[in-house]
Amino acid sequence: MSPIASAKSIGAGEMLSVDHLLGIKDITAADIELIFRTADGFKEVLNRPMKKVPSLRDITVANLFFENSTRTRVSFELAEKRLSADVVNFSSGGSSVSKGETLIDTVNNILAMKVDMVVMRHPDPGAAVFLARHAKARIVNAGDGTHEHPTQALLDAYSIRERLGRVKGARVLIVGDILHSRVALSNIFCLNKLGAEVMLCGPRTLIPRHVEALGVRVEQDLDKALRWCDVANMLRIQLERQGGQASTGFPSLREYAMLYGLDLKRYRGIGKEVVIMHPGPINRGVEITSDVADHANSIILDQVENGVAIRMAVLYLLAARIPRAAV
Repeated sequence: MSPIASAKSIGAGEMLSVDHLLGIKDITAADIELIFRTADGFKEVLNRPMKKVPSLRDITVANLFFENSTRTRVSFELAEKRLSADVVNFSSGGSSVSKGETLIDTVNNILAMKVDMVVMRHPDPGAAVFLARHAKARIVNAGDGTHEHPTQALLDAYSIRERLGRVKGARVLIVGDILHSRVALSNIFCLNKLGAEVMLCGPRTLIPRHVEALGVRVEQDLDKALRWCDVANMLRIQLERQGGQASTGFPSLREYAMLYGLDLKRYRGIGKEVVIMHPGPINRGVEITSDVADHANSIILDQVENGVAIRMAVLYLLAARIPRAAV
């Protein structure tokens, strides 16, 4: 079905199995493939001179960001506007939240304005689940604490599919602060559902205990891990979730860069082509150097472009779950 059709016209066979996108853990491999197919269509739309389509013309979307964000917020807002949705932007800094208003009161006030969908980022794990239980709107989790970031995992897997032609059987290495990364957890769930092999690498203090129970391998030697993989996803150190530099769990950023950073010398030593990814923001010179981030085998900017198409697909497909009388 063409993505420029109204969201109301999606047939039962083209609908997601869930009413909300709260986490990758909650959706099926079939849901992920449907999102990818829909994103394929929207990516074609984004490459046309006329990039705006009327798919969500009758839908109002509220973006609720209780944490600082640039790429995710802008990506969602652009996706919504490309779909012709009415967009309401909310940030906690200049709102009644700073005066003590609760999350549910804030959301209820926004929903009283007849909002159909809510995209929310929140510092507390489970905030999106809580909201879905109490709000009569479709909820998209744009990141909740150290829990999940589902659309990032979807765009990462979609970018791998685009570059390699497949996700199943791909060997994907995730390097860095796994313990505090919602991106890592969502990626593990997504890649496992799609049949990829996943390996984690980082300081022992930043690898969760018993993480192998999630169906992944752990390797402490970055050079060995890089020789194993087809794709390396380099994560930054989540200083804001660790209490600052003094609580990182390793001696210094300089030592981290020496042991777990990817520079051109280390990349050339792999002996084969490896696709380089990063969810951003990049701390150049720590987890990755500029000459690798800007390398021909880097798909970091492709991830950014694909993020808009994936978020358009998610919004479009969830809009089909809104009761018709409410639209």
